[in-house]
Amino acid sequence: MTTPDSDSLLAEQLLRLTRRVHRIQKRQLHERGLGVTPAQSRLLRTLAHWETPPRMADLAERLEVVPRAVTTLVDGLEASGKVRRVPDPANRRVIRIELTEDGLKTLQGLRDVRRAAAEEILAPLTDEQRVVLGGLLDTLVDGQY
Repeated sequence: MTTPDSDSLLAEQLLRLTRRVHRIQKRQLHERGLGVTPAQSRLLRTLAHWETPPRMADLAERLEVVPRAVTTLVDGLEASGKVRRVPDPANRRVIRIELTEDGLKTLQGLRDVRRAAAEEILAPLTDEQRVVLGGLLDTLVDGQY
């Protein structure tokens, strides 16, 4: 049986794990010289899931941030040559954001960083424990009871 104190402890453990994952990913980003921040890496990964380049408002909605935050991220990524702003062919007043070749290369590096971070975090677990953890996390992420 869980108690409010045990739920509080679990919540704190989840937050600490999340912070640890972020620290490891940030360190790996720096060590590998990818030249992006964790927030920029999230935007790049999000961009990769669109068939056609999204609008800034689409990115803000998907990332669950205010549009101004996306503008700042895109400005930095554009300055480093990882994305570019392109006019929408159907409405030239609409600007879309697309990955460049350098952005695509950076995405592969980001996949490597995430894999290495996961390996580091999960190293103490057996294969069986990883399967159980995966099932538990699926339940929490999906919000199903």
